[in-house]
Amino acid sequence: MNYIQDMRQLIGSNLLMTVGCGVIIERENQILLQHRKDHDVWGIPGGVMEPGETFEAAAQREVFEETGLTVNQISLFGLYSGNEGYASYENGDQVFSVQVIFPA
Repeated sequence: MNYIQDMRQLIGSNLLMTVGCGVIIERENQILLQHRKDHDVWGIPGGVMEPGETFEAAAQREVFEETGLTVNQISLFGLYSGNEGYASYENGDQVFSVQVIFPA
């Protein structure tokens, strides 16, 4: 089990606040994007921070899990929150996500 699954067992589909960490990977004027099946959109590699992780460690772990790439020496690009952070999933789960983004 992971943190999100544990929380969902406790609160069901009610609103859950998460911290997402992502990395902008740019090479030769191109940005690496991945297809996100949960909302059928394209986005930068990233995902939800686990308890005890630093922002940087979460971003690096997510990039590796999703792409097999290792990113080092990342620095803050930006912090994002607001109405765009709300998401509803087909199963009824509600999420509000704060995003921490790094360039690599």
